[in-house]
Amino acid sequence: MWLRRRCAADLVLASGCVLAGGWDGLRSGLFDGSPVLGLQAPPGVDLALGGLAGLAVLARRERPLVLYAAALLGWLVSAAYPAVLVAQYTLGAHRRSPREGAALTAASVAVVVGPIWGAYGGDAGVPLAVTLCVLPFLIGLTLRSHRAQVAELRERARRNRREEQLRIDRARAEERAQIARDMHDVVTHRVSLMVLHATALEAARGRDAVAVSAQIQGIGRAALEELRSLVGVLRDGAAAPLRPQPGLADLPELTDASRALGVAVDLRMPAGLRAPALAEHAVYRVVQEALTNVHKHTAGARASVTVGADEAGLAVVVTNGAGPGGSGGTGSAMPFAATGAGHGLLGIAERVRLVGGTLSARPLAGGGFEVSAHVPVDRGALP
Repeated sequence: MWLRRRCAADLVLASGCVLAGGWDGLRSGLFDGSPVLGLQAPPGVDLALGGLAGLAVLARRERPLVLYAAALLGWLVSAAYPAVLVAQYTLGAHRRSPREGAALTAASVAVVVGPIWGAYGGDAGVPLAVTLCVLPFLIGLTLRSHRAQVAELRERARRNRREEQLRIDRARAEERAQIARDMHDVVTHRVSLMVLHATALEAARGRDAVAVSAQIQGIGRAALEELRSLVGVLRDGAAAPLRPQPGLADLPELTDASRALGVAVDLRMPAGLRAPALAEHAVYRVVQEALTNVHKHTAGARASVTVGADEAGLAVVVTNGAGPGGSGGTGSAMPFAATGAGHGLLGIAERVRLVGGTLSARPLAGGGFEVSAHVPVDRGALP
């Protein structure tokens, strides 16, 4: 649509320039023929100069100087002014250098006004110079500046849209990374408990089979519920569950579940200890991952969980002794290696790092293992 309008405007302007070559109504009435020679050119010459100016109009954006020369030639020979108006507008709108356009405008003023000034004086020459040369140039220059501003605004809008899309993509990636960590922290923990209960069921040889089976079913249903909600967010973009994330208040329930599996866990935490939700959730995941590793690698070992607050934030330490076979849990000198527990510790370390904290894991001299973390919290947010 825009291209058709531009072509139509060019055809109208070109037709006016061609018509000026054969019609006296589009020539200056101040002269009878040439303003310089005082002679009237043959009609064929006028038509040829009008056709040349019309063709130059069609290429004025790419060749503004061609139209400029054709317009001045038509004025000097036939006193035809339509091409002069179009040429001056084109200098302002499409000539790359405004300074060069101003110099060419001054030259056209001299060419156009010189004969008028000599024949009729300055009272006639100055208004015609402004009308034919200066005003069209200024209009073109103004429209060019306007187009540049519009183009800059459009480019800025496109850049803002690209940056906004990048922010959205980054937020989605971070959300999916968070969901992946939750899948490991929640689902893997529950599946590990199911495996341990199944092992206990086999060892029971029929004793307490109903109770153990009920526990397995409950854990399995909870794991499936968590998995469905997390996969739903990934696949369908569904809203994340609105229930609160587990925190310090849920640690007694977590340690009770470990005791039910035969791991003696000692929880030491001041009563009423509270912190911002993100900090509490990070501490909970550290304890959950550490106890899961105790269940996997040192079944039967004794563990202790210590949670406290200092001036800088929350501190948590989870230690366990050696298992019956002498194993220390996650226990190697390289606790972040790509072992079954190492991936979990890497995920927990990343979670703690995202809230500005630090996490360390190391084997103990007596054959056990220790996982410790510190999560910074504003002192005013602690009780």
